[in-house]
Amino acid sequence: MKVPQIEFPKHKFSISRLVYGMWRLHEDKEGTSPERIIKKIETCLSLGIDTFDHADIYGNFENEKLFGHALAKLPSLKSKIKIITKTGIQVPGSKFPTKHYNTSKEHIRYSVERSLRKLQVEKLDVVLIHRPDPLMNPYELADIFENLITEGKVNHFGVSNFTPSQFQMLQSVYRKPLFTNQVEFHPFHTEPLFNGTFDQMLEHKIHPMIWSPTGGGKIFTPKSEREVATVSKLKEIAKGYGCAVDQILYSWFLNHPAGLVPILGTNDPERIQSAAECFFCPITRLEWFSILEAARGKEVA
Repeated sequence: MKVPQIEFPKHKFSISRLVYGMWRLHEDKEGTSPERIIKKIETCLSLGIDTFDHADIYGNFENEKLFGHALAKLPSLKSKIKIITKTGIQVPGSKFPTKHYNTSKEHIRYSVERSLRKLQVEKLDVVLIHRPDPLMNPYELADIFENLITEGKVNHFGVSNFTPSQFQMLQSVYRKPLFTNQVEFHPFHTEPLFNGTFDQMLEHKIHPMIWSPTGGGKIFTPKSEREVATVSKLKEIAKGYGCAVDQILYSWFLNHPAGLVPILGTNDPERIQSAAECFFCPITRLEWFSILEAARGKEVA
């Protein structure tokens, strides 16, 4: 069984139910040569994972370029993959002494065109505003979204790390449906379950993407009492199904009715393979709540 596609009906577009993330691409202990990156892309494709999540700032603004070098080495990959990238964060450096956000129309255009050049592709499937900008002008942002789509440079726009009110504010002035809200979610950060984030995605029939699904690797190396208790519960359930801990964790995500789309952050092809097998490890509603209880350290009310 390959990783299935999940349809975004309002957009008439689908992505793989698991997405491969580029956040740590530059940290791969096996290197960042085009050949190494091609190997990971081909591993993903063989498993049905055809969607790759970038951001302009990843790897100190270098990871898109590294990925682009791989695509240039094997151009046939371009027609087989879907690319999501993010924009809006400005990191401190010689040009900008203060970290800040920039969602001006000038910067969004500049960033999109830079990503196209670095990735060496003609169009981006999805572009997300990386963080909510307190100075964001939703009318200006909606206009540049429309322009870049009309110009054929981007297919869809969405957001990342937005609160429900911030999402609704932008959606109220943008004529097309926002593609997604990509948020942090894992057993040690369950706020989206309770603060309206996932409720809103269900209301809009949009699938949220989730970053850091393993809690930055905490399910593999738990330290705190809560982390140890959660991993212990995952191991208990995994043993009953003959599955790995990470497979039970990803199955936990798949149970949510909003259709969560986890982003894999590993550089290890074997971890990618393991995650893709989560579809063989369905868990029950009772097991889902037992994981939530262990992670929060308390039962539901």
